[in-house]
Amino acid sequence: MAKLSIQEIMEAIKELTILELNELVTACEEEFGVSAAAGVMVAAGPAAAVEEKTEFDVELTEAGAEKIKVIKAVREITGLGLKEAKEAVDGAPKVLKEGIAKEEAEAIKAKLEEVGAKVTLK
Repeated sequence: MAKLSIQEIMEAIKELTILELNELVTACEEEFGVSAAAGVMVAAGPAAAVEEKTEFDVELTEAGAEKIKVIKAVREITGLGLKEAKEAVDGAPKVLKEGIAKEEAEAIKAKLEEVGAKVTLK
C-alpha cells in the first residue's frame, strides 16, 4: 500500500460528510485507544490560563505617613463613615474594594498613592 502524505489525507477528510467524519473519529478512537475529547480539553487548558483578568481587588497595604489624608481618601472611595474608614486604614493590609474593573481599580490606586498610601491590585 502506498503511503499518503498529510496533505493528501487532509484533502480526503475535507471531502467527507459530517456523519462519515464522525465514523472516522470513532474508528480512530477504537483503533488507537484514544479519545478526541481528551485532546480538546488538554488544548483548552493553557488557553484558559492566558485569559486576561477582568476583576481586581484593591488592597490598602500600608497607610504611609499622611494617615489622615489616607482616611479621607478611603472614606471618599468606599463611602464608609469616619470610624470605619479609620479602622480600615489602621487594619492595613485591608481589601477596600473587591471585584471591580481594571480602570476603576487603577483610579483608586492612583488616588490613594497620591496621598501617600501603598496599594496593591490583586
